[in-house]
Amino acid sequence: MRRDNLSDLRVFIAVAREQSFTKAAAKLGVSQSAMSYTIRTMEARLGVRLLTRTTRSVSLTDAGERLLRSIGPRFDEIESEISALSALRDKPAGTVRITTVEYAAEAILWPAIAKLMREYPDINIELINDYGLTDIVAQRYDAGVRLGEQVDRDMIAVRIGRDFRIAVVAAPSYFHGRRQPRSPQDLTEHDCINLRLPTHGGFYVWEFRKGRRELKVRVQGRVVFNTLAMIRDAALEGLGLAYLPEDLVEAGIRKGGLVRVLADWCPPRPGFHLYYPSRRQPSPAFALVVDALRHRA
Repeated sequence: MRRDNLSDLRVFIAVAREQSFTKAAAKLGVSQSAMSYTIRTMEARLGVRLLTRTTRSVSLTDAGERLLRSIGPRFDEIESEISALSALRDKPAGTVRITTVEYAAEAILWPAIAKLMREYPDINIELINDYGLTDIVAQRYDAGVRLGEQVDRDMIAVRIGRDFRIAVVAAPSYFHGRRQPRSPQDLTEHDCINLRLPTHGGFYVWEFRKGRRELKVRVQGRVVFNTLAMIRDAALEGLGLAYLPEDLVEAGIRKGGLVRVLADWCPPRPGFHLYYPSRRQPSPAFALVVDALRHRA
């Protein structure tokens, strides 16, 4: 294959993944006009349209989807192997991208990674909070972090955190004139503080289990946030019930600022795991990140 054909494919992958000529041009360091010309020339040579363009968006045609699906992973493997050559350097280097959730990022990942970065100044880290089950291969992440029960079997999974519990809490003032919920169904009668999912726009569904019974409740309330710290603060202010990891509210419970309910419906949940594709050739930087995060009982 001619070298310019490879360059054209690289341009196509960038535009297809960014779904924007502007973002792709900035990423590759070329002009939008040159990028647009490359795509038009490539489509003419192939005899098929790869992208559908409007004044506001860029989307893939069926042919474009097929091409991206077939060549995208191969280009990723080439880049991964090139990155692995950093093993020949004296110090590990490069960027490690991880998709995670807010609680895991703050409670588990960042404390360990901050220490690692002080020891290895050539390692760069991206932690992206996303409550959806992100396709880490398609989105070009090095790894993802989710609860153990959510990790696909074809991934390598490394435990990075202990099992934990969820706590449903509210300030004592909230229960003045209100009856405490005795079952998850009772939550429909209460003001609950919702978590807005940053990527999907919906609300996080509260999950409960007691023995073999499992319930999911879509709660309602007057207050919505997209960070756990603000949900906890609102609960302390008496603005409703909150659904949060136990260690984020244990101090409030201990000091009497929060009251816990439905504890018998909140058994331990499997700890967080770091996962990544089994075929991935880990770079020295990524291997160090995995080792730093590995849970040691």
